[in-house]
Amino acid sequence: MDSFGPGAQVPLQGSDGQTAATNALASAAYRDSPVEDILKANNDWYESTVKKGKFSLFEPNLGEAFSRAVVIRMLGGGRKPVIQSFGTEPQPVVEHCLAANRIRRQRDLRLTLITLFCGVAFLPGLLIWLLVFQLRRTMAGAAGKRAGATGTALLLGAGALAVLVLIKLPTTGFLSLYVRAMLIAPVIGWFLAKHICETTAKDLRARWEALLSGGGVAAKIPEAVPQNPGETAAEELRQSLEKLTAEQRSNVVFYAGPRGILGMGTRWGGWHLAEELKPRDGKEIHAFRTWDVIRPIHDQLKLLERGSLKSGFPTPSVKHWVVVPVGDGAKEVARPDGEDTVMYQVKPHEIQRICNENQFGKGNRHYLGVQFVLWDGQLVLTMLVTVTTLLHTLRIEVSGHALGPVHSLFMGKPAAKTKEVSKTVRFWETREIKLPLVETNEVVRLAVRAPLTWFPPVLDFLGGKLVLPEPFGLRHAWAGAPWRDRFMADDVIRASTPVMRAVHAATVKMLDEHGVDTSSIADSSFTADPAPKKADVYDA
Repeated sequence: MDSFGPGAQVPLQGSDGQTAATNALASAAYRDSPVEDILKANNDWYESTVKKGKFSLFEPNLGEAFSRAVVIRMLGGGRKPVIQSFGTEPQPVVEHCLAANRIRRQRDLRLTLITLFCGVAFLPGLLIWLLVFQLRRTMAGAAGKRAGATGTALLLGAGALAVLVLIKLPTTGFLSLYVRAMLIAPVIGWFLAKHICETTAKDLRARWEALLSGGGVAAKIPEAVPQNPGETAAEELRQSLEKLTAEQRSNVVFYAGPRGILGMGTRWGGWHLAEELKPRDGKEIHAFRTWDVIRPIHDQLKLLERGSLKSGFPTPSVKHWVVVPVGDGAKEVARPDGEDTVMYQVKPHEIQRICNENQFGKGNRHYLGVQFVLWDGQLVLTMLVTVTTLLHTLRIEVSGHALGPVHSLFMGKPAAKTKEVSKTVRFWETREIKLPLVETNEVVRLAVRAPLTWFPPVLDFLGGKLVLPEPFGLRHAWAGAPWRDRFMADDVIRASTPVMRAVHAATVKMLDEHGVDTSSIADSSFTADPAPKKADVYDA
């Protein structure tokens, strides 16, 4: 049975070894930390950026910006192709982003009603309070503690002035009542909004905690389930999610020069075996093509999981890949289409043609890959085998690609908000006090953003947004190098040995069956530098 058929697909989430990385990325949808924190997760090749808006009062937090950016990039109309997320499943991550957006949308609806009744109806007072909070926020973000203290003093001064106005007004009648109401109504609205924001924050943090604790928290997105044939939006969302899963299972990958194969990580090492083919016992060699060499190698690699030793060697995924070359600085990729492709999968006969004919010159190339997903999806090791024939020479190359763990930013659990203060009597000692989950500035920020969430482009202009790195894939965009963890590095190097043995044994057996003198190749082995390095940089 061909390994590139429907049975040889990237395992779905829920299978062994893929939940940790998936849940870590999904947890970002529920986070309430500053959006600039995402910049800490940038690596050598992929950098997210934060586009600043006009007013800091409208800026999103990390969860809001991440959820919106990922949903638009993965499900938006006319989107660019998405790079596969090996070691994770992108659909659950996107579903959690949709679920987080839904929770915030329900909160924003209630906040919008409060803003209309307690704010817009008393617009002059609302604008005055917003001006004060914007000035305080600007000063608090300035360098030095003195500026932040000045902003707090400004807020206290505004409150005192409001009290004086309420006690003694120069006007009477309806105008005096309205002036008093316009100063009080926004404050009342703030108390109501604070309760709503606190409740929602607890819900979001509980989901964040559950994902990183290994819990099976489900992403609730009823808008993706059509209830009747007329719900076109729900049907389009469901089809977009199916399209995302189909693209994840594609057998086409992209080679981007020094960045390696997108989604698989950079090439850290390579092995090669080159031999001149001579007939055995003076007889002629039975003619064969490249595909005839690849097939027994594939069959031998499938037997890796049936070792005689109970060593805990992980079950590999063996698959035929079509590798498309793209430029080092390319910002997008184009997946092959046409009659030889269906649901992002290149058909078997086309894969065999590429293997036999596209060995030199321009065009796509064929690689046989064996992939190991280790450390709960935090380490993805891929060994790619390619066979080249030139006149009487057979050359077999094996390259190792390693994708490291998701950045530690995504692994942090929610922590209680605390502040260290001096004790009242023993002032030389300190103690921690628990702060509100949602502070005053945060309530105001959420309240003023709520009405504009129905107009996302306007909100992006005023508050800014998160810009994802391209070509985008959830897994490789925020992956680190595995070499910083000794055990991960050891696993990468050790797993290469049985793969080399399997490829070598299959090659010798196949050549022997075709009348090739294997006396020299049977005693030889793959040549390589055992030390990991940046093999794709070609630093000559």
